[in-house]
Amino acid sequence: MDHLSSSQINLYLLCALKYKYQYIDQLPKPFRPSALAFGSAFHSALAWLHQQKAEGKSVKIEMLHRIFDSDWYCQKLDKEIKFKAGERESNLISIGKEFLNLYLENNHVEVQDYEVPFRIPLKHPTNGKNLGINLEGFIDLLEKGHSIVEFKTSAQSMNINDVHHNIQLSAYGYAYQVLNHKEAQSFKIINFVKGRKPKMIVLETQRNPKDYISFFYIASEVLKGIKANVFPPKYGFWCRDCEYGSICPIKKGYKKN
Repeated sequence: MDHLSSSQINLYLLCALKYKYQYIDQLPKPFRPSALAFGSAFHSALAWLHQQKAEGKSVKIEMLHRIFDSDWYCQKLDKEIKFKAGERESNLISIGKEFLNLYLENNHVEVQDYEVPFRIPLKHPTNGKNLGINLEGFIDLLEKGHSIVEFKTSAQSMNINDVHHNIQLSAYGYAYQVLNHKEAQSFKIINFVKGRKPKMIVLETQRNPKDYISFFYIASEVLKGIKANVFPPKYGFWCRDCEYGSICPIKKGYKKN
């Protein structure tokens, strides 16, 4: 392995065995969970919207909906989408378009950059200790004024305490500081919540040098576990939609000796 990302770190902490199946063994996934397909199509539409704004172009909601429809269609081409009990494709498409309506109507910030890639050495923020591996990722949006923005879709509203300790935002803030030699001024998660009445919630937080030290420590411990071939499974609500459920010893009720 030549890099870590915040999504890899989060997956290892959520279920290290799934991390192994996905990133070490690279096992094929028999289906795509509807939440993952939905999030991908929604993020693609947002990326197109931010590109238009960055270029000073006006955006018509009908075109934004078409971008969402096109990416949703693409999600179905290579894998079957697995829907949750009671979920319907038409409802998800309607919710996605309602989210886009909400964002276009209620977010009027200026775009500094979007889908910003980064690849930096993973070093301790103060003593310079190098883990010998790169940190990679993409920042969803940089608003003018040096504000880092991440978009999340969820079934329930995110807890503000989870936002304050969000590993992804810490990784992005750390990368921004390294690349720009200055701190990001603010951090936001824009949470799009599914439900009978879809809603958009803006959750703001901050980061400081201690947060980046904590992030480095978490990343270093995850890296130790990966290198030591330690991949314990972890049971939780996420198991219901896991692509590797058919081979997981925990989900099958079997415990390894």
